[in-house]
Amino acid sequence: MIRFRKRRNKCRESKRLSRRAFVRAGGLFTSMAAFALAARRTDATPEPTPDSPEDPPTDPATTSKEPATTPAQPQTPVMTPSGVVPKLTVTAGLEGPRSECGIGTLVPWADRLWLVTYVAHKKGTGSGTGLYEIDDDFTIHKRPESVVGTYANRYVHAPTTQMIIGPHIVDARRNVRTFKDLVDVRLTGTMTHLTDPKNKVYFLGMESEFFEADVRTLEVKRLFTLNKELDLPKGSRAHYKGAYTAAGRVVVANNTYFEKDSTEGVSTGGRLAEWNGRAWKIIERTAFCDVNSRGGAIFATGWDRASVILKVFAKGKWSTYRLPKASHCHDHAWYTEWPRIREVETERFLVDMHGMFYELPHAVYGGRVWGVKPIGQHLRQVPDYCSWRGMLVMAGDQAAACGGNLYVGEPQSNLWFGKTDDLWQLGKPQGWGGPWYETKVSAGVPSDPFLMTGFEHKCLHLSHDLAVDVDFTVEVDFLGNGAWQHYAVIGPCYTGYTHHEFPAGFGAHWVRITPSKPCTASAQFVYT
Repeated sequence: MIRFRKRRNKCRESKRLSRRAFVRAGGLFTSMAAFALAARRTDATPEPTPDSPEDPPTDPATTSKEPATTPAQPQTPVMTPSGVVPKLTVTAGLEGPRSECGIGTLVPWADRLWLVTYVAHKKGTGSGTGLYEIDDDFTIHKRPESVVGTYANRYVHAPTTQMIIGPHIVDARRNVRTFKDLVDVRLTGTMTHLTDPKNKVYFLGMESEFFEADVRTLEVKRLFTLNKELDLPKGSRAHYKGAYTAAGRVVVANNTYFEKDSTEGVSTGGRLAEWNGRAWKIIERTAFCDVNSRGGAIFATGWDRASVILKVFAKGKWSTYRLPKASHCHDHAWYTEWPRIREVETERFLVDMHGMFYELPHAVYGGRVWGVKPIGQHLRQVPDYCSWRGMLVMAGDQAAACGGNLYVGEPQSNLWFGKTDDLWQLGKPQGWGGPWYETKVSAGVPSDPFLMTGFEHKCLHLSHDLAVDVDFTVEVDFLGNGAWQHYAVIGPCYTGYTHHEFPAGFGAHWVRITPSKPCTASAQFVYT
């Protein structure tokens, strides 16, 4: 017994050293995955149980009769560098059209992490993508119900205890059914039904399709072609993204944005709009990407050539706030891959927009947004993110072989596992933007508030098109409650351009600018 105990203790010490070395070798974000991989089982995943009388009715024509999962094969330990498990890589087919394999959405459900992958457009533009589930042992299973397409929608229908991911609907026992009428639609949003939430949901398609669907019978009905309802310009290329139902309205986002938006400031079709069940109303005519709410305020993220835009619905009205861009790589409809507003820690949002993560509180006291804070900038394409097993999980879209890219071989993507606070170790918050970009402004009318907190060095560039001097009054809101305080008058600006460097250490939550004369002006902050 004594000898046995010594051997066991030595073994334990060896495992502890091995784990420490593993984490050091892998970088910052490996510990959770390392422990999970060390305990990986090699048995196959049990098949789902048959439907019970309480389950939603199952249509044999829409339910796969094949086993629910592909049996897992015995595994050997693998490296987990920087929070990435290489064996979880998902790929698209090599034969046929060269495509991409992005991970469109993530959902923790029924003791699994579910994900769906997408090709460049519809099923004719690629192959090999589908619906996957990952178990606690970090073993990935491709579901036999998989279909090829582009999907980035997720939703939980609480009244029937079902989860929607892409065109699939999954019950609590992991039985998968498919909305056959939606397989060929590029689905980007699923929302609560306004009048029959116990039985139906809405679906938004990228090409402006708006459907209602019965979650019990899987019957689908098309309600709108939103390009017509939202007055998109003739020839506009729709690229609808997020949508959400809250405060008695459905809010949808379309991120159409091309060269003319940037060079001329003319909208090519971007929209933020709402529907109250009777009529559609356009809120903004520029690119918007996502919408979310927790039952109080509604938040929507978008952009124009001046900056990132945060729209907020609270106290019965919409307000506008502006944030910096950390990258110009996203200034195109196609290059803005699913930036999100997600809750990954209870009762707070994590916002990803234009290469920057932000912390966003749910609370909007007095109808005012406060507490928005930059976390860090990044290069990663993050189509979705969620919390699973105590970890933050981020989807990816790493290697796309479409668009004439002949340097990428196999289209592939993977997940990142870490903890939420790891995001503070990303790139230092930096960026640029402002309330005006060659914008027509009126004398004495303040600009939209622009975020000022969380950045180290701040410089303001101002220009106008008049041949006479113009003064610009700068005000700050350091409380975040709309109590604006005078900071300085910058000017007179005789030559049409001036700049101001804020003192080191100076900061406030929001800043705004007011011109002394009507003109076409630009006001752009550079944060480093």
